[in-house]
Amino acid sequence: MSDTHSSGAPWRNFYGRFHGKTLRTAQQDYLRDLPDVSITGVSLEENPDRTPLDIDPVTQGKPLWLEIGFGSGEHLVHQATSNPDVTIIGAEPFINGVATCLGKLRATPAPNLRLYMGDARDLLDVLPDASLARAFLLYPDPWPKARHHRRRFVTPEHLIPLHRVMATGAELRIATDIPDYVRQTLEEVPKAGFTCTAATGDAWPDWTRTRYEAKAIREDRTPHYLTFHAA
Repeated sequence: MSDTHSSGAPWRNFYGRFHGKTLRTAQQDYLRDLPDVSITGVSLEENPDRTPLDIDPVTQGKPLWLEIGFGSGEHLVHQATSNPDVTIIGAEPFINGVATCLGKLRATPAPNLRLYMGDARDLLDVLPDASLARAFLLYPDPWPKARHHRRRFVTPEHLIPLHRVMATGAELRIATDIPDYVRQTLEEVPKAGFTCTAATGDAWPDWTRTRYEAKAIREDRTPHYLTFHAA
């Protein structure tokens, strides 16, 4: 379990990457747009006491969806532009992916989309109870070595806070091409209060292929699509 600051903010290890290759000039330019689409009051610096967000000004009464780790934003932007009647937050700590997503938003604006460039756990800390109608976890880092499985998202450290912020009946979609990730998902997600309603090789009707899925298929790995609902 995570320790906390005296203020209530958590101390956490982060095992992913914040930076990759040096940003191209265009990507650096795209990052100028980040303040215009960022959701504020999430980071430990902005909100050390972890005060719950007032999401009404963000959602304006629309259902709220969340994509955890949106990569380069292909799926995130697709969902936002296909569903103007919802508000979608994308959380991604990897600056190169955020820059690429912002480039997509320049080409295809989505006023119902907000970004948080940071650890999704920070966002789960401050979202109000039962505020999400849908969440996506798509091709998360598989942490393939057995000693690293505790770092996977499908562990109680992540799933219990996620369940807290999901409304009863809210949908959780998980996609992965790693068979052992499927195994752990089917074991751990129900323990956190979710019911599995589908585990299939067929993608959701509104799915759009991401670069991670395309790579998996090129390398002969089979995608799996799992759907859960919050009890």
